[in-house]
Amino acid sequence: MLIAIPDLLTPDEVAHCRRVLEGSRWVDGRVTAGAQAALTKRNLQIPTDSPEALELGDLILNALGRNPTFTSAAMPLRVLPPMFNRYDVGMTFGAHVDGAIRSVPGAGMRMRADVSTTVFLTDPDEYDGGELVIEDVYGTQEVKLPAGHAVVYPATSLHSVNVITRGSRWASFFWTQSMIRSGEQRTMLYDLDMAIIDARGKLPDDDPAVLSLANVYHNLLRHWAEM
Repeated sequence: MLIAIPDLLTPDEVAHCRRVLEGSRWVDGRVTAGAQAALTKRNLQIPTDSPEALELGDLILNALGRNPTFTSAAMPLRVLPPMFNRYDVGMTFGAHVDGAIRSVPGAGMRMRADVSTTVFLTDPDEYDGGELVIEDVYGTQEVKLPAGHAVVYPATSLHSVNVITRGSRWASFFWTQSMIRSGEQRTMLYDLDMAIIDARGKLPDDDPAVLSLANVYHNLLRHWAEM
């Protein structure tokens, strides 16, 4: 399931992220890559423990908390602190699958990476290339969204970033451990949630059809959720 989330960040939040990142120290992105991914990863990142990363990470997390689409799509149990990367001309990231288990900085614990998220911080007309290419059971899709928009997709997907031929592509990326381990079950719950929202727009909340859908949704969640 690939879900695009428009306007996760406001224009002011995007502008703030850009200002902070412009004054940040950038390092080789391979510092956070596994052995296999490091062979094809060519980008820059700001250090995960830098004041800039911590500040902007909180900004992203606050935006996620107010966004019902992210909650419905990812069903988050834990969210790894957001990281920030940059692709300049000639940079790319070859096809790879994200590591399944991630250490949570400063928490002394690990989490399972079920869902990947990219938040775009530059507009498509600011760079050529740089598409996020995601391959999964639904086929291959190229994603290049406006600044402030996000894309959520299964961390199990093979994905890559096309080489940049002009400009620079900046983004935030992070992983979520979902309460629903199964991607198929997350998709069914998301589709059911969208059906409930649609029904509530046409029928009163106490309509039997609305109540029945909500009952099925919450009982499935009760049955499948891992806490």
